[in-house]
Amino acid sequence: MHYPFLMNDFLLSLYHNQEKNIRLGDRMGTLFYGGTIYTMEDETSIAEAVYVEDGTIMGVGKESELRNTWMNSIDDEYTLSGATMYPGFVDSHLHIIGHGEKLLHLDLSSMKSANEVLQALERKAQELEPEEWLIADGWNENQWEEVRIIDKTELDDISSEHPIILSRVCRHALIVNSKVLNLAGITREMEDPQGGKIVRDQFGEPTGYLLDQAQELVKEIMPLISESKLQETVKVAIEDLLRLGLVGGHSEDLSYYGGFERTLNAYHKVLPEKYKFRAHLLVHHLVFNEMLAQGLQYGDGGEFTTLGAMKIFSDGALGGRTAWLSEPYHDDPSNVGIPIHKRHNLEILFQKARKREHPVAVHAIGDQAVEEIVACIEKYPLHNGLKDRIIHAQIMNDKLLDRLKQIPVVLDIQPSFVASDFPWVKERLGDRRTNDAYPWKTYLNNGIACAGGSDAPIEEVNPLLGIQAAVTRRSNIDGQVYGSHQKLSVFEAISLYTKGSAYVINHAHDRGMIKPGFVADFTILEKDLLKHDPDRFHEIEVKATIVDGEMMYEKPEA
Repeated sequence: MHYPFLMNDFLLSLYHNQEKNIRLGDRMGTLFYGGTIYTMEDETSIAEAVYVEDGTIMGVGKESELRNTWMNSIDDEYTLSGATMYPGFVDSHLHIIGHGEKLLHLDLSSMKSANEVLQALERKAQELEPEEWLIADGWNENQWEEVRIIDKTELDDISSEHPIILSRVCRHALIVNSKVLNLAGITREMEDPQGGKIVRDQFGEPTGYLLDQAQELVKEIMPLISESKLQETVKVAIEDLLRLGLVGGHSEDLSYYGGFERTLNAYHKVLPEKYKFRAHLLVHHLVFNEMLAQGLQYGDGGEFTTLGAMKIFSDGALGGRTAWLSEPYHDDPSNVGIPIHKRHNLEILFQKARKREHPVAVHAIGDQAVEEIVACIEKYPLHNGLKDRIIHAQIMNDKLLDRLKQIPVVLDIQPSFVASDFPWVKERLGDRRTNDAYPWKTYLNNGIACAGGSDAPIEEVNPLLGIQAAVTRRSNIDGQVYGSHQKLSVFEAISLYTKGSAYVINHAHDRGMIKPGFVADFTILEKDLLKHDPDRFHEIEVKATIVDGEMMYEKPEA
């Protein structure tokens, strides 16, 4: 009496199994072969081919074996044609929207004198509508023929009608004209804000030069970028990052451009709607509550717009002498830099993050700034396996190094700073401290985990420039090598942008190497970095960028 029911159940089960087998047999994927494939498991781990399905690496090894194993599934093939494949390069610290702005704004970063900057501004002003803001990025007086700071009066001569803002390459300083000072209400009577400085002349009048938190007085009154323009800026940036072989980046943008929700929405309109690119988005402490109000937390957002650690600024930058040092500046003995937060306020931010078991990512360049962060990490440790990170960590001392070895923190370093900051760093620090500055090899030798980024738009975003700087430590200014004992091997340098970037966001199990079960993100270069002259890495071209198994960039045929 119950037999027909059991038979129907059996037939239904058999049907589902057959359907499942048909689906498995119909799975199709891509075989990559015909070049050198570095898996990055270790320096000698090289494969002939990689088989990918649905954005996941299924097999790695000899081409013949993969063809035999997956003969019924391979429906597409990509020959490297002698090129070299690596796990996808990821920039562990940049400002994606800022990079887009650099591409769209007047770029001052390559200019060699104040006069060249002023002439470019004058030409740009003639193109603007009445009252339109003139925004330019990237000036760096240390690479000018005459090292000096442009005064507001020089900008006033260009235009008193247009608000003019020049952002320094480090983004820790602005120069503005009198129009902007008036709009922002910055007068001689105004006191310096905590963590910032309004530079004044001998008569106490603001010169238009604003350091660190003093910049916020201007940013608060700048016109808000439109949503369409914001989305276009994200799109332009992502296109360029993919062109340069980057499959992802850890960025800090969400407290700017109109706030957390508006900025995150701009990312969502581009990723993955228009492109696949793994954006890991740090959350500035000022918008941390906005994130929580939306019911979001660390790791939310999906594969392509993942929310990251709470971002905090602890100090400024060496260029403007606002990085917080344990000893005074060599070229300014009365100055040790500027702490952005008093210790009590810094601990409040740590407590806020830890209440949610949230990691922190703290900008700290000077050794005193790093020491403050180490003390907070020691006092408020994480207990869930997530990683705190200290961003930059350029100046170090032995006692502090011993403490760093004892805590689970990742140092987020920017190798390109060596190429752009030397030799003028010697003026700031003196010979003794310069010898141990930017100590990337010391960190690795002491077992301290590191990830590699560019801090774009402050530096060029091209990861090959970062790898080159880590290996050669050659200055772009005078061509000399600085701190040769801190040079990294090519394998170590590549690891910063692959395994290092994956480790800091708890993805060491599925990103940063070419292994079965890992994401199919690849950077394919025309040349083999491990067999090429490191001083010429910058000449190597990207052949293709693969994200989630899909071609996001391919070099046009000549």
